[in-house]
Amino acid sequence: MFDSLRRLNKGVSALRPYEILVIIDPRPTDEEVATLLTQLGEQVKALGAEVTNVENWGKRRLAYDIRKQREGTYAVFAVAAEPSMVKEFERQLRLNENVLRFLSTRVPLRKKARPAKTPEVLEEVG
Repeated sequence: MFDSLRRLNKGVSALRPYEILVIIDPRPTDEEVATLLTQLGEQVKALGAEVTNVENWGKRRLAYDIRKQREGTYAVFAVAAEPSMVKEFERQLRLNENVLRFLSTRVPLRKKARPAKTPEVLEEVG
């Protein structure tokens, strides 16, 4: 999912990969949830971030009640953004009445693998 982010990150050092999990109120219909997700994606793009993937996980039972709701519609955004953009998007999510909870996490980029030790080196050591 973040391979395109790695390519994008090579050119621009300020953009970092994030995953933003959003739990939406379960009362809106599927069409309303779809329009809400597109609106949230447009808000991210308006901030100057890059949305690479949006996954709608559907309705799931919550571990505990949030605003008297036992279920929530889960969605995950894969985003390449600066930290200030994510902070502003979080502020916008707090103001949205349909969003019950959200969680933003920075996805660490994989480090390049070190070359394996050759058998010659292992024989010398052993």
